[in-house]
Amino acid sequence: MSANDPAPVVTRPEDVLPDDQDRAVIGGVDIRKGTIAAFLRNARRWRDPATPEAERERLAQEMRDAVPALRALDLLDIFSPRDPALAALIDSVRG
Repeated sequence: MSANDPAPVVTRPEDVLPDDQDRAVIGGVDIRKGTIAAFLRNARRWRDPATPEAERERLAQEMRDAVPALRALDLLDIFSPRDPALAALIDSVRG
């Protein structure tokens, strides 16, 4: 689906990303299949107090790298994190 295509009344996952594709360009951002799920899994681990600091920093960088894709998908306009530290991490990414 390109920015010029009209949006269907109901959008199904395959309308956004057909089964035979693993990435799409949305809003000028190259988004890989699994980006949202990976972000959520990383955020869950990052928020765990038992996660070692070195791992937390790697998780934080992966999450920062995913923020432009989440913004291009308008995810952060619909959902906002309840965790203030996670919200601050997201807000720290310009764009």
